[in-house]
Amino acid sequence: MANAREIRNRIKSIEDTKKITSAMYMISTTKLRKTRRDLEQTRPYFDNLKREMSLIFDRVPELHHRYVQRDDRDKTTDINIGCLVVTSDRGLAGAYNHNILKLVGDYLTAQQYLARNVKMTLYVAGEYGRQYLMKRGANVDPEFLFSARDPNMGRARDIGSYLLKRFDEGEIDEIHIIYTDMHRAGSTEVIEHQLLPIDPDFFTGNLEDEMTGEEKEFFPSVESVLEALVPSYVTGYVYSALVDSFCSEQSARMMAMDAAGRNADEMLDKLSMQYNRVRQAAITQEITEVAAGAKGLRDKARGSAE
Repeated sequence: MANAREIRNRIKSIEDTKKITSAMYMISTTKLRKTRRDLEQTRPYFDNLKREMSLIFDRVPELHHRYVQRDDRDKTTDINIGCLVVTSDRGLAGAYNHNILKLVGDYLTAQQYLARNVKMTLYVAGEYGRQYLMKRGANVDPEFLFSARDPNMGRARDIGSYLLKRFDEGEIDEIHIIYTDMHRAGSTEVIEHQLLPIDPDFFTGNLEDEMTGEEKEFFPSVESVLEALVPSYVTGYVYSALVDSFCSEQSARMMAMDAAGRNADEMLDKLSMQYNRVRQAAITQEITEVAAGAKGLRDKARGSAE
């Protein structure tokens, strides 16, 4: 059994660790509140942008454009897929990164199973996921060095332009994104979504009933309007994914730090009881030794008197 000094040192270490987890919990709470407020402030713009995209596909359902997915494409030919993966820059966030990387692995396996001629390039935002995937031999773009911390519109615009440039130049045929979506109720879900080519079905059902028959004129052409909207759409979706992922990360870190704090309290309770038992045993031992010494002195004095 450990002695009292060892137990005191362990209690001190756990108390110091608990201070760190409590501080991380408070920081995550503040960041989560700020990021969700930023998302709510920008949400009306992207809702209107999605509404305009829905109007285009409602008026011109058979639109042919390089940004629009065609059902008659040959899926047996070689295809280059670029996948944006949003993880965190650090750990200590519970199962947040694990759930994302698990879906990435399942997605890669599914693509290889469905089509043998698939080439997958991963564009990873977040140092944790980048290092994890590179160490396991995944095809990670080494020039894509974007952080997932404190998302902002400028970074989302840079990421969108980076991916769009490779799509327009023919380096990749599809752009997908894997991230953690945070619902309004606070629950999270890791999802995969195809950004480009756009699936028109994604925009169906987004119009109000009174708008479905509304006259709409596209100038100079619907193709030109779509050409102008797609960069903003990609930027908006990337920004929303970055913010949702960052909120989910902070929420996961809050729960992890809260659980760590509760575990620390349980360990401190057990160590306190153990320390009290060891101290009581030491006191009892000292009393026993003092009593034994006193008895020995009395016996010696009695023998001398006789």
